[in-house]
Amino acid sequence: VFQEMRTRECRFINGTEKVRFMRRYIYNRKQYMMFDSDVGVFVGDIPYGETQARCCNGIPEILEDNRAAVDT
Repeated sequence: VFQEMRTRECRFINGTEKVRFMRRYIYNRKQYMMFDSDVGVFVGDIPYGETQARCCNGIPEILEDNRAAVDT
C-alpha cells in the first residue's frame, strides 16, 4: 500500500507574536519535501524531493501563497 500525505501546521512562539508555517509532503512515511516560512522556500529531503522543490520554487505564485499563509 502506497500512501501520500500532505500536512500543514502553524507553530506559535510567544503567543501570536511569532508564527511559523510549515507544509510537509510525505510519501510512504518518509518526508520528501517541506516548506518552512522561516526559510521562505521549499526544501527537499531526498533526491526526488530536491527536484520537486526546485520545480515549486520556480513558480512564484506557489511561493507567495505559502508565504502569505503565515498571516492568515
